[in-house]
Parts: sequence; structure tokens; C-alpha cells
Amino acid sequence: MSNWLIPPILGFLITAVCMPSLIKYFRSKKEGQMIREEGPSWHEKKSGTPTMGGILFIFAITLVDLIYGGIKGLLSPSLLILLFVLVFFGLLGMFDDSIKIFKRQNEGLKAWQKMLGQIVISVIFAIVYISEGFPMAIKIPFAGDLNLSYLYILFVIFWLVGFSNAVNLTDGLDGLVSGLGIIAFTAYAIIANAQGQTDVMVFCITVVGALIGFFIFNHKPAKIFMGDMGSLALGGAIAAVSILLHHEFSLLVIGLIFVLETASVILQVASFKLTGKRIFKMTPIHHHFEMLGWSEWKVDFTFWGIGLVMAVIAVSTIA
Repeated sequence: MSNWLIPPILGFLITAVCMPSLIKYFRSKKEGQMIREEGPSWHEKKSGTPTMGGILFIFAITLVDLIYGGIKGLLSPSLLILLFVLVFFGLLGMFDDSIKIFKRQNEGLKAWQKMLGQIVISVIFAIVYISEGFPMAIKIPFAGDLNLSYLYILFVIFWLVGFSNAVNLTDGLDGLVSGLGIIAFTAYAIIANAQGQTDVMVFCITVVGALIGFFIFNHKPAKIFMGDMGSLALGGAIAAVSILLHHEFSLLVIGLIFVLETASVILQVASFKLTGKRIFKMTPIHHHFEMLGWSEWKVDFTFWGIGLVMAVIAVSTIA
């Protein structure tokens, strides 16, 4: 067995083997998701489904990478700061999820509280990034680097906060983000390997293995959701990976679905406020297609397909 197969296999096994017990525990505590009233009416039957499943795959990724990284001498600042982003964005999401469960409502942390937490985590990432001598420049495709000096910190904040929220918005259908995450982190694992950034590659393949284990229980009909804990963690982590690989804008391609989901919400709100009319039947855009009569599986496979095509394009261009 190749040594590089160990992290994803361990991540998969820990998540897949332990998840039934976690689901049973959450059900015994009646810690289930509250479905928002403005969502599609047929989603109401999902109310009560255990959430915060992200806690297990975050634990699996962290444990495997710390042990494997320690054994292989890969506990670099890059790997450690990626785990920091994953864990602390996850903890922020856990607080959000916990408030929703405790109050039996779909509203958790206030927007400014969540934003403040995201900014603090992003600033810490930026400080470590700069202290390690990484370039404070954005790679512009086909044009070279744009040096931002310390303004790069603002970009890091925008990138991590933006994509953590984008993935969070996308997490509205069974298995959608799990599948997109598997595709995206696989793409970045290939790019990291091509660049010789073994530490980043190990992080990415461990995430892939853990998400495959989670997907077994998260595909439709989902037995558990990842919650804000999982989606915020994955969004922050994938943004951090794109920065460490110095291919920031590749995330606009590999994460195109996340971008479109966010753009649909922004356009919907802007259109309604300016004209009183809605562009889409419902946002984020995956709900628009549901309102058109698409099944969750059809939306999932279509979005996964788009994500896969864009990932192939990005990898073939970069790696």
C-alpha cells in the first residue's frame, strides 16, 4: 500500500465507523436541525435530522494529520495552520449550531458575531502566512503576480470569510457540499503534489477520505447533516489551501458552484430591493431548481458534474 493512501483511508474509517454512534447519540438527545420556514415546504420532513456531523470528520482529519504528520515529519507551519483554520472555523460553526438547537430555531449567532469570529481566525492565518515568508501577492492567471504588500491581509480576510460563507450557503441539499468538497479537495491534492507541497497534499487527501466516509450517511435521504460546523470549516480550509498553493483565483474555477450559489443570493436581494422583483424562484440557486421541479438527486448530480468539469479544467491548466 502506498504511504499516501494511509491518511485518506484512516480519515474514511474513523468517520464511517464512528458516525452511526454519533447519529444515535444526537437522536437520543433530540439534537436535530430546524428547517427554515422560508425554504421549500417539502424540506420540512427533514426537521429533526441530527446536525453537527462535521464534528466527526473534523476530528478525524485533525487526528490523522497530527499523527501521520508527526510520524512522517510533515507537521509544518502550513499543515498546522490549515488544521487551525479547519478546527476554529468548525468551532465557530458549532456555537452557531448549538444556539439553533438549544433555542429550537433556525437562527444562531448574530451576523456580526459570526463575521467577527471569521475575521479573527483569518487574521491569525494571515499573520502565520506572512511570518513564514510566503508571498504577499495574488497570482493573476496568465499575467503573473500582483504584489499587495500588507494589503494582502485584507485579501486573506475576504477570501476566507467569503468562501466559508459560500460553502455554508451551498449546504442546503443532502450530500451536495460533501460531494463538491470531495471533488475540490481532490483537485487541490493533485495541484499540491505537482508543486511538491506534500504537507498540503496530505491535508487535502485526508479531507477527501473523511468526506467520503461522511457522504455514506449524508446523501439523500440524509441521516445526518454536517451543520454550520462542517460547512464553515470546509469553506475556510479550502480558501486557505488555495492561498498556500499560491493559486488563489483557481478557487473561482474549482469552487464555481460555491460562487454561483453566493452570487444568486446577492443578485436576488439586490434585485428585490431595487425593483421589487425576484430573479430566481428561491435562493440559494439550488432551491431555484427544486422549485422548477428538479429532484434533489438531479440538482446534486448536475452541480457535482459542473464541479468535476471545472476541477479538471483547473488541474489540467495548473498541475
